[in-house]
Amino acid sequence: MLGRRFSLAIGAAALLLFLVLTASWFLASKIAAGHASAVAPVPPPAEQVQLAARDGVSLAGTYWPGRRPDAPAVLLLHGVGASRNQTAPMAEALVAQGYAALAIDLRGHGASTITDHSYGLDEGLDARAAFGWLKARQHGAKVAVIGVSLGGAAALIGRDGMVPADALVLVAVFPDIRHAIYNRMAAVLTAAGATLAEPLLSFQALPRYGVWPGRIAPIAAIRDYPGPVFVIGGAADRYTPPAETRALHRAAPNRKALWLVPGLSHGEVSNLHDAEWARRIGGFLRETIETP
Repeated sequence: MLGRRFSLAIGAAALLLFLVLTASWFLASKIAAGHASAVAPVPPPAEQVQLAARDGVSLAGTYWPGRRPDAPAVLLLHGVGASRNQTAPMAEALVAQGYAALAIDLRGHGASTITDHSYGLDEGLDARAAFGWLKARQHGAKVAVIGVSLGGAAALIGRDGMVPADALVLVAVFPDIRHAIYNRMAAVLTAAGATLAEPLLSFQALPRYGVWPGRIAPIAAIRDYPGPVFVIGGAADRYTPPAETRALHRAAPNRKALWLVPGLSHGEVSNLHDAEWARRIGGFLRETIETP
């Protein structure tokens, strides 16, 4: 009788584990699913462009010419669930200062090929393709990258290595996948619930993307970036809290700046492009990739 009860208990535990793992897999699949979205047209002199990543993924983008054909330029990479609609106002603010700009829809977003998100790994292929295109279009002029959340991760941790940007602006960028998932789970669950859910989701990186969670870590990658970095975060961001933004800033080994915007949440700082933003970003660009 005791042996039968023990067997039943083991069977029930195995069934519960199976159900938990299955549920976490479907939840992660839903979170990672890409979605097409409409992108608002931008008037001339901006032009629509089509690029291709190394793995053949088609990328839609918008290019704005600068003050001169070889003007320094900025590549803008949006956050998860967004598109060029998020970064177009940022681009226009910088084009007004004389810079050329390119904003793309990362894979799984906007008008680009729809694939699952990969926290920056495959999106890094998109970032490198766009950077190479813009560098060539500007005749080798310096190119900075502004990466918002997922876009910042794509600039740092792509499968082919970080984008060789002449300067980096990182907005609301998570330090690593485990913190990113924990913080998002904690926003909807209790701390205990987030503690249990996080590893069930984070360690799916291995079967889904072929890497351990530790590979998806912008804070580790930035330690090898040789150029200047401007790190921006929201002081009220629950997904990438100020402590994590400060840690990312500390990890940058060379010239760097930090701006924690008072009162702004993750979404608010990710969409920031007001006059103060333009002033600070413009000043950083003039000091690092030159005046157009």
